Amino acid sequence: MTDRLAGKRVAFVVAPEGIEQVELTEPWRAVKDAGGTPELLSTQPGKVQAFNHLDKADTFGVDKVIADASAGDYDGLVLPGGVANPDFLRTDKTAVSFIGDFFRQQKPVAAICHAPWTLVEADVVRGRRLTSWPSLQTDLRNAGAEWVDEKVVVDNGLVTSRKPDDLPDFCSKMVEEIAEGKHSKQAAGA
Repeated sequence: MTDRLAGKRVAFVVAPEGIEQVELTEPWRAVKDAGGTPELLSTQPGKVQAFNHLDKADTFGVDKVIADASAGDYDGLVLPGGVANPDFLRTDKTAVSFIGDFFRQQKPVAAICHAPWTLVEADVVRGRRLTSWPSLQTDLRNAGAEWVDEKVVVDNGLVTSRKPDDLPDFCSKMVEEIAEGKHSKQAAGA
């Protein structure tokens, strides 16, 4: 265990269901292993349902409802994937605004797999270089992003990856960017 994230709080934002479990649990563990404090936020209180692809997996207790949270209380944001998770989140105005606040406040954001859908809705990808699950590339390009097919892409505090196989690289870069703190160019597209 290192202390790279000692004293840092990291918001993990998810919908009530449809989260790809490993894309929640591996980054969560990486934050804890680096000495940070992860917190699970969702649009509703209670528990969220994770999935292993299309099969139900574990449930996880929500620490805070997004409507009761402020981006100012956190040092970074992690957006796990899963197809349904970001699709639900991008229709919730409070969640979209909360995500956008991290960019406006120049804080690190990490999004994997289908999670960049919420970034499109928050209108924060214009002029940014990023990756995602391949089926999102047209949506991201149409929103003004430069989409590339790479394991992990870092663009001024925004960390993106394609899929669960990329998690080791994603987690490493996510911790690095959160440890570095604010990125002045993070707000450029917000």
